[in-house]
Amino acid sequence: MRKIIHVDMDAFYASVEQRDRPELRGRPVVVGGDPTGRGVVAAASYEARRYGIHSAMPAARAARACPEVVFLRPRFDVYRAVSRQIHAVFRRYTNWIEPLSLDEAYLDVSDSTACRGSATLMAREIKSAIRETTGLIASAGVSYNKFLAKLASDADKPDGLYLIDPKAAPAFIETLPVGDFHGVGPATERRMKAHGIHTGGDLRRHELHQLVEWFGKAGRHYYQIARGIDERPVQSRRERKSLGHETTYASDLIARDEVEAALPPLVERVARDLAARELAARTVTLKVKYADFVQITRRRTFTRPLSSAGELLGALPGLLDDTQAGCRPIRLLGVTCSGLEAREKLPLGELDFGWPSAMATTPS
Repeated sequence: MRKIIHVDMDAFYASVEQRDRPELRGRPVVVGGDPTGRGVVAAASYEARRYGIHSAMPAARAARACPEVVFLRPRFDVYRAVSRQIHAVFRRYTNWIEPLSLDEAYLDVSDSTACRGSATLMAREIKSAIRETTGLIASAGVSYNKFLAKLASDADKPDGLYLIDPKAAPAFIETLPVGDFHGVGPATERRMKAHGIHTGGDLRRHELHQLVEWFGKAGRHYYQIARGIDERPVQSRRERKSLGHETTYASDLIARDEVEAALPPLVERVARDLAARELAARTVTLKVKYADFVQITRRRTFTRPLSSAGELLGALPGLLDDTQAGCRPIRLLGVTCSGLEAREKLPLGELDFGWPSAMATTPS
């Protein structure tokens, strides 16, 4: 049986800023774009989260939610340097490290002899070493697979350490709301609830064929995780072919300006993923699914690589023109970057969290 640790830094970007600027400690802090424009929230401190502020929220809305919030531009060069320190701590315990972003990673410590082989003791030491090295707080989850380890790291934030062992897994999953399952987004959650599936226990009561009928290929995944099964290995070296995000909307997007306003949060998430992996992209793909479930993709390949949110978003108006946006209701939008290549130095300190005038609309 494997021993997996999931480490997730608590409010990473905002915590780095509060560490480096002591006068901001205890105050609501947002790292992201200009609240007077089309900027979005990249990260929010726990003080800001009490006001309902979260990542990908329009910065203007965050400012309305908490007028006292302090807005800061991202310093990704600093965050990247801190991330390297954190990964140096990980390597004291294992070389099987799968980074998910600058502030999050899976560790497979199944063969580690540190701490007499105890994954829980290793996680405790890792948290302590990160705090001593960087002055920052991490949460850690420990379990026998990646799915449960990630759930465990979210179970006791901030500064948490939570173990889900094989005996405890069924009871933990039984009462967990399906919306808390990693990989179950808002649209899937609504579909599950429409079938009477509200918790992991509800999900486990359905047979495989029924879940596949309702959710397609993903139904097999839901069947397995409801039973605590996740065979995915920790992959220490992965060559990404593409990076993307998509969203299914609760209400169809009817007008062209509604579609334009929905794109910046998607693009910001893609740009953050590129930045975290120090990648740029030559091809940008726009995915559109209409209300009748007809799906199309439109893509464009550039002679130079793109990396910032502004560059990526600037590629979309032409792709959008080649759809029926504004004439046909849209239920899903997705943005994907491919043709990925490493960049020696991304302009992270100047990452564009504002949007080109061609896509600018009044914040809702």
